[in-house]
Amino acid sequence: MTKTREWIVAYQKEHPQAKTSWLIEAASLSRNAWYYRAKQTEEPVEMKAKIEAVLLESPYYGYRRVTKELHHQGEVVNHKRIYKIMGSYHLLQQRKSRKPKTTNSNHTYKVYANEVKYLGEVLPYQVWVADITYIPIGTTWAYLALIMDQAGKKIVGWHLDTSLHRSICIEAFNLALRENKAPQYHHSDRGRQYCSNEYIALLKQNHITPSMADVGMSVDNPYAESLNRSIKVEEVYLNAYESFDEAYESIKKYIEVYNSRRLHSSLGYVSPLTFEANYQLIVSKI
Repeated sequence: MTKTREWIVAYQKEHPQAKTSWLIEAASLSRNAWYYRAKQTEEPVEMKAKIEAVLLESPYYGYRRVTKELHHQGEVVNHKRIYKIMGSYHLLQQRKSRKPKTTNSNHTYKVYANEVKYLGEVLPYQVWVADITYIPIGTTWAYLALIMDQAGKKIVGWHLDTSLHRSICIEAFNLALRENKAPQYHHSDRGRQYCSNEYIALLKQNHITPSMADVGMSVDNPYAESLNRSIKVEEVYLNAYESFDEAYESIKKYIEVYNSRRLHSSLGYVSPLTFEANYQLIVSKI
């Protein structure tokens, strides 16, 4: 098969006037086999362009999310095919892992029990999870405080600062409260920012029950930890911020895309805002 095909290609180079149909017949090669092979050769190039268009908007997407996004665009293709094409063109995401220490649990503030541990299935607007992660900027660091709705995956509040002072968490919380309904629970680690009198007072003023993970137990705050990893892999590791303003604007844009466009497998491969809209529609009919 390969030799026959190579013979036809070589012959056509020497005799460009020769019709492909004649050569296929002369070689006893079926037309279907010939044209199917040609289509296979063209398809990866065409699909590569479509994959790159998805990655241009969401460069952190792996092959599964790329596949789902292509499905949303009307493409009929399975994830194994996308994985093969992305692998061939070196488009598969290379993940990094690094965990800085941003939690200081060595303080005299009151700590609270893990109130969400036995809740079972959590509904939207029921639990907010919060955490702080580091952001490298040039030769120094900034810190990003995040608050996310556990069930809906929407980032409801955030604040970037060069200090780990409790105000970073307060700013993120105030933003979350301005644009969203207060949840029943607020879950975090036992860091001094979240245990501070000012922060706890904010929670109680809004009738929110504080909930905290055990010391050093990131598994007790898995949703916030997962969000931190996503931001590192999908945004921070793909950039080399040279200034605070650059980092702020880039992270702001990422969060906007995260909420409005990023597909989540746990949400049925829709974005947090789409999930929220669907949930509100269902609730309104009850």
